[in-house]
Amino acid sequence: MKSIGVVRRLDMLGRIVLPKDLRRTMNIGSNAPMEILVHEESIILKKYEPECIFCGNAENVQDFHGKKVCPDCAQELHKQFPA
Repeated sequence: MKSIGVVRRLDMLGRIVLPKDLRRTMNIGSNAPMEILVHEESIILKKYEPECIFCGNAENVQDFHGKKVCPDCAQELHKQFPA
């Protein structure tokens, strides 16, 4: 992990503001969904990207009946359950 040298305080509701330069660099727009992860004693914020429910791949996922599925898993499902 890399420190960017910025320290922020939580407000009364437990919120922090990510610096504008950081949001711009990381391509995080307003109202962007963020994922909160915990690793040992660290809290990690990550830009949320939907993943395939079967393999965890986050590239080119498609919505299938409200679930995210990658092309490879969709093809495998089609082989196992032809129409």
